[in-house]
Amino acid sequence: MILLHLYTLVSTFALLTEGFGSFENRDIASNDLPAQAQRVNQKGFNVLPTVLPPTESNATTYFLPPGVEKASWLERPFHIYDDEFLSVIGENPTLTLIANAGTNPLFHEAVVWYPPTDEVFIAQNAGSPAAGTGLNKSSIISKISLAQAGPVSNKRNATGLVDVITVNSSPMVINPNGATNYKGQILYMSEGQGSNTTAALVVMNPREPYNTTVLVNNYFGRQFNSLNDIAINTRNKDLYFTDPEYGYLQDFRPAPGLPNQVYRYNDSTGALTVAADGFNLPNGIVFSPDSTHVYVTDTGANGGFWGWNFTGPASMWVDLLQRKATCSPQFRYRFDVQQDGTFENRKTFAYINSGVPDGIHCDSKGNVYAGTGDGIQVWNQSGKLIGKIYLGETSANFRFAGHGRMVIAAEQDLYYVTLAASGADYIEHLS
Repeated sequence: MILLHLYTLVSTFALLTEGFGSFENRDIASNDLPAQAQRVNQKGFNVLPTVLPPTESNATTYFLPPGVEKASWLERPFHIYDDEFLSVIGENPTLTLIANAGTNPLFHEAVVWYPPTDEVFIAQNAGSPAAGTGLNKSSIISKISLAQAGPVSNKRNATGLVDVITVNSSPMVINPNGATNYKGQILYMSEGQGSNTTAALVVMNPREPYNTTVLVNNYFGRQFNSLNDIAINTRNKDLYFTDPEYGYLQDFRPAPGLPNQVYRYNDSTGALTVAADGFNLPNGIVFSPDSTHVYVTDTGANGGFWGWNFTGPASMWVDLLQRKATCSPQFRYRFDVQQDGTFENRKTFAYINSGVPDGIHCDSKGNVYAGTGDGIQVWNQSGKLIGKIYLGETSANFRFAGHGRMVIAAEQDLYYVTLAASGADYIEHLS
């Protein structure tokens, strides 16, 4: 959904300082934990001998407890912050690196599972200096087959064993970002390109010839800023999508002509309305399994090529993330989704402790997952952090692939996960 990839452009380092002493992750090797899991003793870092200043410890840095090396956290990447996480990961969770694209951020966003072929589609990073994408060249779409990923899940590194296939959409989806299953096809958020290629909702056939159709490309004659992410309300089947100005902040779209806000689209009537405004940079969006709540992430702390504002939002709000135009991060709210599809009753949900929250999804039990600066973070429905799938690198998005499977996009890297949880993504009219 955005540019968590810019996290890698900023200086990052582990917060390890001499004299911090040892840190004990209790039961780290206990027989009651899965082989790739470890408990995190949060009491162990409530008080530190030295707390580094904001120039050295902030949203762009990795936090490691005193005495812990990054390698040990990567060795057992399923980090248990609360025992609720055990039911999420199950008895034998696995994390496998299945592809690496060198310096090319080929695996950034728009991760979508297509059940009829058991394939997962992923979009390249738009606005990436390393790839040269954005203004002069559109990012592309790739796909993998889970029939190849499943058999190698017993390996930690299976690069070269899973084919990454380029998807040549026609006409091409320009700078695709967020995406979702939609009536047997895939609906992409095209961010647009320059002043004359507007952002649009584009439907793509997941099978060859990958033909595309534009669904919506304007708000009463006005260009969207740079469409980012989308979710479907299962109760009314309306489409809700975010539109921040990241294309402008990444130098491939003009200055925005609309507020950064959330829209609602009814495909039956063509009605397009604003569902919520007042954001800094609205990003990921997802409904709870019963669509009584909606979660939206605000990534205002990450200003793209303009740099970071560490007092800006890096928040995730259940039901609706809404904030004022200032860069103060305390305005984080929860809204209920009414029967008519509107949002009410705001409530704080979560603030991210590494990077900013980007892509966001729920499992079938209502737990909330987000791609963040250090991997995938998981909260229960009350907003309590219960665990992480620790990558030691940024993930902008990911997707459950039915029961017990997940694919994580991490810019140059692509991961396959097996776990106990099932996804709650809405998939209709499969063909």
